[in-house]
Amino acid sequence: MLAQRTLKSLTKAVGVGLHSGQRVELTLRPAAPDTGIVFRRVDLPQPVDIVISAQAVTDTRLASTISSGSAKVHTVEHLMSACAGLGIDNLYIDITAEEVPILDGSASSFVFLLQSAGIELQAAPKRFVRVIKPVEVREGEGASAKWARLSPYEGYKLSFEIDFDHPAVDSTGQRVEFDMGSGTYSRDIARARTFGFTKDVEMMRANGLALGGGLDNAIVMDDYKVLNSDGLRYNDEFVKHKILDAMGDLYLLGKPLLAAYSAFRSGHAMNNKLLRELLLHPEAYETVTFDDENRAPQGFATLARAW
Repeated sequence: MLAQRTLKSLTKAVGVGLHSGQRVELTLRPAAPDTGIVFRRVDLPQPVDIVISAQAVTDTRLASTISSGSAKVHTVEHLMSACAGLGIDNLYIDITAEEVPILDGSASSFVFLLQSAGIELQAAPKRFVRVIKPVEVREGEGASAKWARLSPYEGYKLSFEIDFDHPAVDSTGQRVEFDMGSGTYSRDIARARTFGFTKDVEMMRANGLALGGGLDNAIVMDDYKVLNSDGLRYNDEFVKHKILDAMGDLYLLGKPLLAAYSAFRSGHAMNNKLLRELLLHPEAYETVTFDDENRAPQGFATLARAW
């Protein structure tokens, strides 16, 4: 049986929120089979659990925000991406503020945290959402067009193309395809950092955003070049970060996908719109398990290698 996964022990991290600038503590705890991934706001007078789902996403401006009533957690996508990359099914995430810490701006710190706690197989089958008919969302026309699509594929692969019209971005790879069956998430995707432009920072800070952002947790560019003294981690780091984000956004479905995701200029809003479009069409997907893990698509049966 291809089994569900949780952590062997709890693990903790402290950091600041990218947009809020607030200090925040995270505690990642094991959870029972079929719990799913649950964010728990432990700083509130009465702790509130927010179970991840496509419908729990209530804001997609600059990040993915999930809510339950008035309780929110912002910027969940990097941690969710790490959970997707390592195949974590069940997890409690205790958080002491309303934004996940940005740490180094990528998912690699979360991968390290999860792997350091150890990954445990559970006595319950891992459930996948297998896409059996294509689903697509589109916005805009001509030069402003953007789209995202899920197509049938016996495995999980993602391809993304960006178009930023900026010299520093244009000089790097514009398109990447990553397949869980042949790639290594922690090596190939997890280290790609979020990025931004100095011209946007003033406006964002005036709106109470990017208060915790800086060169130690983001790639920052002026009108011409990357300002980080250590340069890029990948020669296509910008588009790889878009794959990282998409993996986190899509994992908010609550189950791993068996599908091919492809996108052009997509973002958090369109990724969530794609999930909701999929759920509107029950004939486009089915839930599957694998009694024999050797019959599961490549990349899902083996536990992720350590660093």
